[in-house]
Amino acid sequence: MDSSLWATQRQSLAQGGHRVITPDLPGFGGSALAPEPPSLDVMADAVVGLLDELGIERAVVGGLSMGGYVTMALLRRHPQRVAAIVLADTKASADTPEAAANREAVASAVEVAGNAAGIADGMLANLLGATTRESRPDVVATVRRWIGAQPAAGVAWAQRAMAARPDSLTDIAAFGGPVLVLYGAEDTISPAIDARAMADAARSGGSATTVVEIPAAGHLTAVEDPDAVAHALGGWLATL
Repeated sequence: MDSSLWATQRQSLAQGGHRVITPDLPGFGGSALAPEPPSLDVMADAVVGLLDELGIERAVVGGLSMGGYVTMALLRRHPQRVAAIVLADTKASADTPEAAANREAVASAVEVAGNAAGIADGMLANLLGATTRESRPDVVATVRRWIGAQPAAGVAWAQRAMAARPDSLTDIAAFGGPVLVLYGAEDTISPAIDARAMADAARSGGSATTVVEIPAAGHLTAVEDPDAVAHALGGWLATL
């Protein structure tokens, strides 16, 4: 999806006095598809390019799901630009062969269809928690619309980039700065065991590490319970 995911948190944190930048990653929303072969490193470099353009030397950097993978890529490639990190509903482990094959199937499907609308319904059961699917039809409809609105080429490129990502636990351990790990209690894509693994890696490297579970939410906590995520982010930023 695109930066619409963070609309509530962007407003809340800005009202709290923070400068908030929510880029559309290459190939999504208003950003052009990258010409390079699929790689999360390309997305990380694009984020640093934006920081350069805005004259920002260091920032608190965070992301949800794929955005978390990009954050970990930033730790590998540009650690000097990162003051603290937020890893939301993501994981540090590389894809299994089965997961990578599924990503390639999704990439091929959207390329053949020419749009991402056809994959939306199949993804909703994994992206959204049971509570959201059963009691928040407005959120279900919004996420379905967001998925369908993304360019097919961008979705395919991103799927292949994620399939090729390395394990990042050592990168988290080497960081040393403050870390917030946030996850939905009903997240089946990046469940609590993945959150604990990232938090343990961060602590092993001496990072001050905070873990927050969002109840009754799945993989897309920022839209399933936006106020709870905004509160968690604001409270954590106040400690830095």
